Amino acid sequence: MNKLQQLLDQQAALAKEIDATRREAKADAVAKVRALMTEYGLSAADLVVRSGPKVGAVKGAKVAAKYKDNAGNAWSGRGLQPKWLKAALATGRTLQDFAV
Repeated sequence: MNKLQQLLDQQAALAKEIDATRREAKADAVAKVRALMTEYGLSAADLVVRSGPKVGAVKGAKVAAKYKDNAGNAWSGRGLQPKWLKAALATGRTLQDFAV
């Protein structure tokens, strides 16, 4: 038998050993989990994570304006600055001049 074949045989033997060890470890973990579930009176339904809507993360909700001008234009401070604000800032006014 040549060296390559010996190495391939060793690789196959190691793969079988790895699979057997994984199965044993998994069985041990399942046994531990079942024991804990019995100890604490838990069911599979208790393990389900229930997540409700995140507080303050309502998609599409309007955000209050932080900046307004006398013409009724408003900007929340998010995203790109609107044209009316850029034009006003270019004339020398400051962002604080429009703060609500």
